[in-house]
Amino acid sequence: MKQISLIIILTFVTLFSLAKSNIPLLQSALQSTPKREVRAVWLTTIGGLDWPHSYARSAYSIEKQKRELCAILDKYALAGINTILIQTRIRGTVIYPSAYEPWDGCLSGIPGQSPGYDALEFAVEECHKRGMEIHAWVVCMPIGKWNQLGSKMLTKKHPELTKKIDVEGYMNPEKPQTANYIANICQEITQNYDIDGIHLDYIRYPETWNLKVNRNEGRRNITRIVEAVHDQVKHLKPWVKLSCSPIGKFDDLSRYSSHGWNAYSRVYQDAQGWLRDGLMDQLYPMLYFQGDQFFPFAINWQEESYERTIVPGLGIYFMAAQEKNWNLDVLKQEMQVIRNFGMGQAYFRGKFLTDNTKGIYDFVETDFSRYLALVPAMTWLQSTPPIAPTTINVDAKTSTLSWSGAVDQSPAPYLLYNVYASQQAPVDINDSRNLVASRVRGTSLHVPTGNSLAYAVTAMDRFGNESAAIQSVKERTQPKIDLGGLLKCDGFKLELPAKGPALDANFVVIESLQGIMITTRVYQSQLTDVSALPEGMYILKSINKKGYTHRLGYFMIKRNANVQ
Repeated sequence: MKQISLIIILTFVTLFSLAKSNIPLLQSALQSTPKREVRAVWLTTIGGLDWPHSYARSAYSIEKQKRELCAILDKYALAGINTILIQTRIRGTVIYPSAYEPWDGCLSGIPGQSPGYDALEFAVEECHKRGMEIHAWVVCMPIGKWNQLGSKMLTKKHPELTKKIDVEGYMNPEKPQTANYIANICQEITQNYDIDGIHLDYIRYPETWNLKVNRNEGRRNITRIVEAVHDQVKHLKPWVKLSCSPIGKFDDLSRYSSHGWNAYSRVYQDAQGWLRDGLMDQLYPMLYFQGDQFFPFAINWQEESYERTIVPGLGIYFMAAQEKNWNLDVLKQEMQVIRNFGMGQAYFRGKFLTDNTKGIYDFVETDFSRYLALVPAMTWLQSTPPIAPTTINVDAKTSTLSWSGAVDQSPAPYLLYNVYASQQAPVDINDSRNLVASRVRGTSLHVPTGNSLAYAVTAMDRFGNESAAIQSVKERTQPKIDLGGLLKCDGFKLELPAKGPALDANFVVIESLQGIMITTRVYQSQLTDVSALPEGMYILKSINKKGYTHRLGYFMIKRNANVQ
């Protein structure tokens, strides 16, 4: 076990002291956000904990269930979330039509019964519409109560692969066929869906297992499963990220004990070795702790990351009164420290974020993740960026920005595009404040078209490599002050157009540039409150009683006077 370096320890001590005192320095650091950062949510489907909260048994209830997911994703997108970990294999059951396992009952309310649509396919489509990655979350070892569908079906087909502990069923990691079985499920998902990642959960020995193997052999058994999944997934689609959620503490540290609960020695997860050997692209360690049980262990993960991506899992559920009733400041401090060390953040669970438990959603949306962020590129797999677009056009008549000519230099099937905007030209694409749309599928976008804004477009491959930018305006010595074409907005109040033929309704709709509805407002006066919206660019539309919309214009929210 490698030791935490002296520099890291000293830095930790300093940051932890600052965090504890909550001095303005930490708050001021929140004013800038990195351009590359994983911002993830675990979206739990078991028992409908996060989604769904209603059953799909008819055309109407299917649409209701779909609308509920869209509303959740809209809130995530507004809070800057760029990665969704959706629970896909639950307990020997799944949320998609599988050749291996039955439907989980969370969708239809009846275990083994289809909800009448492919929930995973729908989730992939909706996440991609919102510029978010979606990773299929696969629970590996637990297969549910011994008398329930997952355990019964798997035991009937493969009795040699299952084991009963008390009333629970588990897959047996000591059987080589277990690795093949889990890998086949991951292969099925990867082959049939345009996912961005496979996320392995509970890839370990159960803590209740009567261990009869030595630690090295136990770790080899678990690693055998990881290797099988890696080989199957990467053979099909090398750009699909492979990740897992190990126990939050890798092992005892020289100065800090894990108190008997760690990944490496307790449940035989050699997660840092998986990074070292190229078997994992990301880790989401479940760091549901605070104080000296959080900070040094988080830093240890980053120090042993082998330049892969570390995304600490944050136990936001502990803020609930029925849990440990943590104060929000605990999470704020943890979030800022891990950002300072170049790590992302993942929230467990999704519902505690959208419910705004103790103000966590407000903090993320309006402060911590106020600007969009791209996911770090997997340069260890592919480092050659696409060739940049060669043409760009701003059509004032149709309010359309379009581009063409980019060339992918990776084996992935298509490119994505990032759009930047600024009043200065050329647009600085390294400034996260200028990123207005990410992971755009297609080669056009509706945008404001006055002479005040300059645009830049980059191409990005599925590995995350970004091309150079093509600029709509090559140079502008002085920033444009006139926001011609944009509705007036001071960052807190938006001035609505006067009522007329275009605005003949009592409601307006605010959308993202990608056409995702964010909120509606009653037209009560010419000023409407937008202070709860994060900084960025938006579309304003009217909506009449029949549901028809009319685009009224665009507006930009920027509250920092120094933003260009």
